[in-house]
Amino acid sequence: MKLAIFADLHANKEATEAVWAHAQDQGIDQVILLGDYVDYGADPAWVVDFCRDLVKQGALAVRGNHDDALSPETTSNMADHVLPTLQWTQAQLNDDQRQWLQSLPLTAELGDCLFAHANVHDPAHWEYLHGRMEASRSLFASEHRYVFCGHVHEPCLYHLSPTGKSGEFSPIEGTPMPLSPARRWLAIPGSLGQPRDGNPAACYATFDTDKGVLTYFRVPYDQEMAAHHVLTSGMPATVAQPLAERLINGR
Repeated sequence: MKLAIFADLHANKEATEAVWAHAQDQGIDQVILLGDYVDYGADPAWVVDFCRDLVKQGALAVRGNHDDALSPETTSNMADHVLPTLQWTQAQLNDDQRQWLQSLPLTAELGDCLFAHANVHDPAHWEYLHGRMEASRSLFASEHRYVFCGHVHEPCLYHLSPTGKSGEFSPIEGTPMPLSPARRWLAIPGSLGQPRDGNPAACYATFDTDKGVLTYFRVPYDQEMAAHHVLTSGMPATVAQPLAERLINGR
């Protein structure tokens, strides 16, 4: 089975459409959605409905911290700079869309794969995996051979040997990587809707569960149009401008 793994879509319609078209050309069998469908981008309602349709067709989806923060009880957990766009996002969604986001689980399983937005050792508190130490903590917390997370907006790949020695790779776009069955792996596909590694092209990955082969992709899309939609969305100008610039420069 070939999985397409999407993370951190962040209400970016243009990037989502481009990645979906690219993924279909890869002959995928199932979609995995790693959370943060909303906030930052101009089209939260469209992206939520798109993801809901994928789930109806068999996709697996987990909740991200921005999805979780739409609840009045959890909004206060977010940093102050996020609140203006989060409040704008709340106003763009109807009750059914918000309830769907809130109903998503924190983790999901498929065979020997485990999926979460931020991490699997404490998924409800959204700790970032910024290096081998944090990645190893999640791998030690799981018995699955393959763990997939989002949240950090940059593609990363970590591994753990049978002796507990950790390592990491910098993925090369478009290069299939056989994952040794002698190790356990934690893969972060990068952000589909708001990359932050200096490359504005949308990120996602495929994983062949039968062959154990992981491939990272970067998909160019019309980020100028996505940025224009942010600027004209009605978001407060003080936050819309830097968000639009981030889509253009990928930082």
